[in-house]
Amino acid sequence: MAHPAFSEAMRRVITGEGEDGRSCIVIDGAPSGEIGAPGLGGLYEIWHEAVSGTIDPKDGRERGETLPVLSPGPDQVKVRWFVIEPPPAGVAPAAMKAAARERFAQFGAEHELRDQNRHPAMHQTETLDIICLISGEASLILDDGETRLKPGQIVIQRGTSHAWIAHGGPALFLAVLIDRSI
Repeated sequence: MAHPAFSEAMRRVITGEGEDGRSCIVIDGAPSGEIGAPGLGGLYEIWHEAVSGTIDPKDGRERGETLPVLSPGPDQVKVRWFVIEPPPAGVAPAAMKAAARERFAQFGAEHELRDQNRHPAMHQTETLDIICLISGEASLILDDGETRLKPGQIVIQRGTSHAWIAHGGPALFLAVLIDRSI
């Protein structure tokens, strides 16, 4: 189930070809998998596929992951939505850091956390990420500053340490993550 604030926006339409060679829709629906909950944000999977070799449009297999993993596998690209929620009021920094470690462990990425004193979810992946803010307002936090984003603005995140913070309500992003070995 998609994040309630964005369930209508989180529709994925995947095309392919029928046996007759005519283009068709092979998947039309919600994310294939998710880790998330209202108030906590989360990852909502769309597609994960190797980028080397040929694409067979007749192969209609589901390639969205049912259990989200933060980064794509070797020679792969991953497409997902992610939601960032504003930090909850009154939660102690130690509790926020522990919650971030737990969430990152859930999607196989606790080892990618960095300076949690800068932000509880500060992390660094070995990917080239193209990230577009779809809805809400958010800031990209880096080691040496932060920049505020509005819907439609894009970040090219090039394997650097970073985190996100939402302002005033949840923020919905679309991300394309590319393994850097490609």
